[in-house]
Amino acid sequence: MEISLRASFLPHADPDASLAFYRDALGFEVRGDVGHEGMRWITVGPVGQPGTSLVLEPPVAGPGVTEDEQRTIVEMMAKGTYAGILLAAPDLDAVFARLRSRDAEIVQEPAEQPDGLRDCAVRDPAGNLIRIQERG
Repeated sequence: MEISLRASFLPHADPDASLAFYRDALGFEVRGDVGHEGMRWITVGPVGQPGTSLVLEPPVAGPGVTEDEQRTIVEMMAKGTYAGILLAAPDLDAVFARLRSRDAEIVQEPAEQPDGLRDCAVRDPAGNLIRIQERG
């Protein structure tokens, strides 16, 4: 049996700001941008990897989500503790410089970790933690 990752989902608070971050700062290509009843789902992905996507979605669009749960989700997003993703790049310093030049919220500059990997961390406009490892 072969299983692959097709898409992962991250919430957005401002679809235009999230689109600018993933498209302009990270260099992802836009694969879809769908609006429905005042909400917006944006699909982006790394250039040259058409089988892997990231869907930026409204944070509380699911059926059955109570008002208390909606409030909790929005509060966790504001604190940057709701969601995150791990990316990899062959040139971590170049990616970090690009993110810094586009005023990304820096959480951690590139550093060697105890496990031997080198990585950095930023937050996207919705507060999602984006860790980027250097791919060797």
